[in-house]
Order: sequence, then C-alpha cells, then structure tokens
Amino acid sequence: QVQLVESGGGLVQAGGSLRLSCETSGVTFGISTMGWFRQAPGKEREFVASITADGFASYADSVKGRFTISRDNDKSTVHLQMNSLAPAGTAVYSCAVKRIFAKDFAYWGQGTQVTVSL
Repeated sequence: QVQLVESGGGLVQAGGSLRLSCETSGVTFGISTMGWFRQAPGKEREFVASITADGFASYADSVKGRFTISRDNDKSTVHLQMNSLAPAGTAVYSCAVKRIFAKDFAYWGQGTQVTVSL
C-alpha cells in the first residue's frame, strides 16, 4: 500500500527555517512527480512546490526564492527546505504523489503542522 509520512514541522519564529521531509513507500518513487501543498486555517489547499522524476522543480510565486524542493531517490524521500518563514506560511503542509502519466496528485500524506510566530 502507498504510504507518505511527513515530518519536520513545528513552531518557528518569523525569519527562521524548517526542513520538511516526506518518506514514501508503495510507490515507484523514481518515476513519480512529488509535490508539497499547504492549507492554512479557513483557506483552500494551496500548491507550494513540485519536482519531477528528472528533477525539474516548480514553485508557487509566494515561495519562490525562499523554498527549495529536493528528492532523494535512494531513500524515496522528498524534502522541502523553507527559509525566511513568515506568519503567512503557517499551515498544514502535505506531501503528495503524481504517478507517471497521471493527471493529478492522487496520494497524500497526513500532513505536518508548521506554525510561524511573530
């Protein structure tokens, strides 16, 4: 079965950094696109970043220059390095998988809470 487990969330002061990790199993990680999404209280889920199997990364405009997505195919793990965090970044961050030839992300982790204090 597919399993995505996020970690690395927590409380951080504005301007600080966090590194999220998503460990996967049950997916063909090396040919799958991985993504990070977030959902703040009272708001819709928002795309944050994605990385294709060949390493092409995409970012939401709101995080460009501050966040970096990366993948470790040997460990079937995707990371999200978040720098210069602001209170607007407070949200539940979730990892997701889009399989090869799939149109949408279909598998989701449980999410990890990121809280950015003033």
